[in-house]
Formats: sequence, C-alpha cells, structure tokens
Amino acid sequence: MSTYQTNSRGSNFPTIRNNASSSGSDPAVEDRIGRLAAANAVVIFSISTCSMCHAVKKLFRNMGVNPMVYELDQDPTRSGKEIERALIGLIGAIPVVFIGGKLVGDTDRVMACHISGTLVPLLKDAGALWL
Repeated sequence: MSTYQTNSRGSNFPTIRNNASSSGSDPAVEDRIGRLAAANAVVIFSISTCSMCHAVKKLFRNMGVNPMVYELDQDPTRSGKEIERALIGLIGAIPVVFIGGKLVGDTDRVMACHISGTLVPLLKDAGALWL
C-alpha cells in the first residue's frame, strides 16, 4: 500500500513509500519541485498537448484562479523531463497539482475535491480564491 509522506529534507514535496522502496527520484529535483510548488498558490505541472492537463487548467481558470502552469514539455533544459519523471514516480500521472505548496494530486483527485466541495476551501486557504 502506498502512502504520501514528507521527505526527510523537510520540503513540501512528498514521496511515495511502498513497504521497502521509495520513488527513487533525485533529491535536487524533489527540492526544485517543492520550491516551485511553494512559490505560488496553485501550481500545475502539465504537458501542453495533454487533454487531461487542459481540463484541469480550464477548471481552475473558470473558477477565477490564475495558476502557475509549468509546461514540462516546453522546458528548454532537461529539467522538464527530470521533473516529469519524478512526478510520475510520485503519483503515476500528469498533470500534478499543488495548492498552497501541498500536493493535491492528479486530475482524478482534483475533480474528486471539486465534486466533494473541498477544492474551494483549499483554494481560499491558499489565497488563490477570494469568494
């Protein structure tokens, strides 16, 4: 069974721990993701041609939220691919959404929060929504 845990470096970037193994991603990449996630109220790690990424970005924009979108496939350095590998190792899918520096998850998790009514309070607490 997988659980989310904050890593030992103290960043907001959680790692998945399966009984004896971890995500195995580079600590420097994890730290970069944590810094990016903490720098904005809402951060979406996306791939520009991904329809599920488009749906999540549109959901937030239709709610009046202006997320910071990091298009992994448009990063001119290798960082985009490294971050993509780390995020896929973390939750197994792209897009990945952070609100208030904390991992919310992929499309399914964001939509579940939206349907259950927990997304708006998360956005308000993060300062991304003022309704």
